[in-house]
Amino acid sequence: MPQRHLDRLTAIDASFLHQEGPDSHMHVGGLTIIEGPPPPVEDLLEQVRQRLHLVPRYRQKLAHTAIDSGRPVWVDDPNFNPEYHVRHTALPAPGHWQQLRELTARIFSQALDRSKPLWEMWLIEGLQDGRFALISKNHHALIDGISGIDLATVLFDLSPDPPPIKHSGRPWQPHPEPSSAELVAVGARGAIRAATEVVGGAVDAMAHPDRAIARGREAAEGIGELMWAVLNPAPSTPFNVAIGPHRRFVGVTNRLEDFKLVKNAFGGTVNDVVLSVVTGALRSFLISRGIRTEGLELRALVPVSVRAADERGHLGNRIAAMRGPLPAYIADPVQRLRFVSHAMAGLKESKQALGAEMIANVQNFAPPTILAQASRLNFSTRLFNLIVTNVPGPQFPLYVLGREMLHAYPIAFLPENHALAVAIMSYNGEMNFGLLGDFDALPDIDSIGEHIALELSALVAMAAEATVASA
Repeated sequence: MPQRHLDRLTAIDASFLHQEGPDSHMHVGGLTIIEGPPPPVEDLLEQVRQRLHLVPRYRQKLAHTAIDSGRPVWVDDPNFNPEYHVRHTALPAPGHWQQLRELTARIFSQALDRSKPLWEMWLIEGLQDGRFALISKNHHALIDGISGIDLATVLFDLSPDPPPIKHSGRPWQPHPEPSSAELVAVGARGAIRAATEVVGGAVDAMAHPDRAIARGREAAEGIGELMWAVLNPAPSTPFNVAIGPHRRFVGVTNRLEDFKLVKNAFGGTVNDVVLSVVTGALRSFLISRGIRTEGLELRALVPVSVRAADERGHLGNRIAAMRGPLPAYIADPVQRLRFVSHAMAGLKESKQALGAEMIANVQNFAPPTILAQASRLNFSTRLFNLIVTNVPGPQFPLYVLGREMLHAYPIAFLPENHALAVAIMSYNGEMNFGLLGDFDALPDIDSIGEHIALELSALVAMAAEATVASA
């Protein structure tokens, strides 16, 4: 993985730093439940030490240059100590699910220390049934969902008895911390590189005017679609209020085959079924709050990976965002699914994701004040009501220290004035939801998880009837 000392953050990575505040933490991660007795924390630390050479960014911290355009650089941390990042705790007896949820929420309520590498891993003992948990927490400037799955396959094994990890044999030697003069030079090189890319793009445009015009037309169309979203703001909801630093967490376990059954019966994609289930759950939740849903169409920020095949395994963010409609006004689950499927197909054919990527590319050349303003626009409540992100995971078991990972629940983040985020991840036959909510705004977040289960059950029952009728 090309993760070098003095690498400069991309504009997208830096935007997560700009957006972070005392109440909106920009870290993501997950909760995993693992079979068997917990390993000694020393064994987990050794497991991490043996694999850190595969993820050099885990030993790097942020440094700001004099000319960084709001984009700092990654530098080796000469004081890196894995014992600070790998943490160990236990649930009190009886160690039930609710206690684990509350601990997860507390861990995600605490910001990461920016003076150190931006990650934590927690070993949690004391779970019922003789199991243990791992909680991972990474700043979004470091990692996105797709690269995160690649990282997980580095930290976890494909079998309970894996072959030894290959290593150069040389102990890690951090680069010295850069001096002020070196940071000035790094910033200057970054500015020159950005200018060179602009000039190179202009030269390419002159050499291939037809191609440049086509690209420009597509970019203009994409940016136009994003501007339409800004001028047509998302509706006001209980999910878009001022938030505090404290969180609640809900995990919902489902079977992936249920989503596939619904997809096969009524069309669309598995992701369409996911979005439809979320929409139905939010509709039921709003009604339980006494809120009318007639004519109400929520808007979800749906991250889309633009990571090329040869970029898999690279850390950092290669994502664009689409704003998907969630038609809370549609009561019938099948009609709702068909609406979502049609709408998402239209979005994929539109230039919205391209427009988001173009804006991100333009931000690479932006001064700090513009970059900070752009990051706030990206997370504005005018654009979306909540994040709904669906990450495909491996459909085979993973192991850590010979113990099988049974369940995985992803955890997203809450931007300012967004009280709910829904993350979904498939793993080894499951499709599990992680709901992160503001502690004060969503004391009833459990009911959203219950409605997710009910919505999926209703669609599965309808799909089974439709399958029998068509047989």
